[in-house]
Amino acid sequence: MTAMLEVKDLEVAYGKIVAVKRISFSVEQGQVVTLIGTNGAGKTTTLRTISGLLRPTHGEILFQGQRIDQMPAHDIVTIGLAHSPEGRRIFPRLSVEENLLLGAFTRNDHGGIRKDLDAAYALFPILGERRKQPAGTFSGGEQQMLAMGRAMMSRPKLLMLDEPSMGLSPIMMKRIMTTVTELQRQGTTILLVEQNAQAALKRADFGYVLEVGKIVVQGTGRELLVNDDVRKAYLGED
Repeated sequence: MTAMLEVKDLEVAYGKIVAVKRISFSVEQGQVVTLIGTNGAGKTTTLRTISGLLRPTHGEILFQGQRIDQMPAHDIVTIGLAHSPEGRRIFPRLSVEENLLLGAFTRNDHGGIRKDLDAAYALFPILGERRKQPAGTFSGGEQQMLAMGRAMMSRPKLLMLDEPSMGLSPIMMKRIMTTVTELQRQGTTILLVEQNAQAALKRADFGYVLEVGKIVVQGTGRELLVNDDVRKAYLGED
């Protein structure tokens, strides 16, 4: 069976600095797959390259069998791959609903867009309650909900989440991670980059550990949770 997403021998450089060093991995339909590693490991660079914001210097990226590594970012969204970026990147002066509607900029099915707005409000009730409020007045956790809801408005087959719990309280982090599980239950495939390795691995079907641009360990979420090297390096256990 062909994977939904296939990354093959991917290399990405910033000038002479090689940030991602010939990595290969795949994401099967319906899975939550996580990339974990320290800052500077190449996780965000990998997601930005998959979504078309960066161009690789080597390798291939295939989405549902179609090569996308030279495709414009807006076309990648159109074929069903959405990216909720690190730092949320919401539009603070626009309302909640205006931010959500920007996530549907590639669509023209107005009835479907309204239905998906209602789905976003059902998933994150606070967004519905404050739909006319400027997004910049929201807390960090509420802005993260908005960023995820905006990405879902493109109706993605695969959703990439970059550090969704960064800077959030433990309660809000747990809520965001519960939402990841709920999105998977609803049928969305997810590629998750997350600094909280334990939270990510508990929800992941499969995971990859990146160190300085290379995959050094891979396995199921359960396997990585009990891997001694992973526990010492990323889970804070001796």
